[in-house]
Amino acid sequence: MKNIVALDTSTEACSVALLCNDEQIFRYIVEPRIHAKVLLPMLDEVLAEAGISPNQLDGVAFGCGPGAFTGVRIGSAAAQAIALGGNLPVVPVSTLASIAHRCFREQGIEKVAAAIDARMGEVYWGAYRVGESGVVASVCDEKVCKPAEADRLDKTWSAAGTGWQTYEHELAEATGATVVASVDPFPHALDVLLIGSKQLLCGDGVSPENALPVYLRDNVALTVKERARKQRAEKQRAEKQ
Repeated sequence: MKNIVALDTSTEACSVALLCNDEQIFRYIVEPRIHAKVLLPMLDEVLAEAGISPNQLDGVAFGCGPGAFTGVRIGSAAAQAIALGGNLPVVPVSTLASIAHRCFREQGIEKVAAAIDARMGEVYWGAYRVGESGVVASVCDEKVCKPAEADRLDKTWSAAGTGWQTYEHELAEATGATVVASVDPFPHALDVLLIGSKQLLCGDGVSPENALPVYLRDNVALTVKERARKQRAEKQRAEKQ
């Protein structure tokens, strides 16, 4: 695969990255609540810089969450639309994993305790270690939990993510991980690209309709299912009329 695009809108950051003939091109901003407005223009910019069109893409990766509900939906919908247009394989990439991979890419940190502020006194939690392939791999199940319920690690693990900004004391006490001031708390589409491209090259992509967001919190997932059921029911009623 020569041309792979990656999107991430799952947190306050919004970013697009493109791998085109081994060249990496990206756009990245931290600007909450305008992702829907800026995502497609950013995509157009990276494609124009590479000199290719959407129909020359070979695959898509996106930050599938956990994260902000609206942001995750924006990213998954955009990835599905791009993939459907070209019948392309898609790789959903964990937001927590991409945060951990960014720590490795920018800081050389190989063991990352990632936490995103999930509101309501909880965090989205995961721990990642760099594997032999040079990509981070999870060492525990991702979950939404109280900061005090995060997995016990030790001081050789480094902290990353907005959850640590909100609950540093509680998470440090529970996990033993070390806070590194210079670590960026947000995911970057470049890391989604680097993780996703390896999976695509291994044939691990899914069809566009199966490129689904991950919420972790059961009540959010239930809401999505309820909406889908409601939409199907309304469609069936309309067809009968």
